[in-house]
Amino acid sequence: MNWVEGIGYIGTALTIAASAMSTMIPLRIISLVASAAVITYGFLIGSMPVVLTEAIQIPFNAYRLWQMVRLVRDVETAAEGDLSLDWLKPYGTERLFAAGAALFGKGDAAAAMYYVESGCFRIPEYGIEVRAGGIVGELGLLSPGNRRTASLVCSEAGRALEVPYSAVKQLYYQNPEFGFRFLKLTSERLFQSAAAGGVSQPVPAGGDVM
Repeated sequence: MNWVEGIGYIGTALTIAASAMSTMIPLRIISLVASAAVITYGFLIGSMPVVLTEAIQIPFNAYRLWQMVRLVRDVETAAEGDLSLDWLKPYGTERLFAAGAALFGKGDAAAAMYYVESGCFRIPEYGIEVRAGGIVGELGLLSPGNRRTASLVCSEAGRALEVPYSAVKQLYYQNPEFGFRFLKLTSERLFQSAAAGGVSQPVPAGGDVM
């Protein structure tokens, strides 16, 4: 085996290693290195189809790597004190709600959480108000049978980002660090909400219920 074939085998080994990885950041990094090795091999043997195939994959892997690194950075920043959840926007759908609209009722199946961007939303069972910057409905992901523990009604027309639990789960499975940071952020929000005065107080920006 000459050194040119050696580069080809290295590229193959790295490609296999990337396919066996379950976490996204290491997978993308190894995939980029593997593509670089295979491109080098393709140039040396004069195979442009090999070069073209790997050259097409590099931008996709680089973009996905950038997305995940940015996500982890944003969640870490939030957990360290910046309570904004704007980083969730790419993973949810913005919805407009009129005053009086019911988002869900107690006992309903829970499939998404909401990040309030404007207006006011009320939990009638507990007299809690959730305003801009607050998050509501995330605990339905953890409740028995994924059922709502209370109702949510829009008391002042506004906008909320609906983030499906499937997106949260996908992010968690793809990157354990995201899961850890998100758990830390959620826990800190729960402690802050409890310290703010219990269920009789409006939930401030960054508050967390249900």
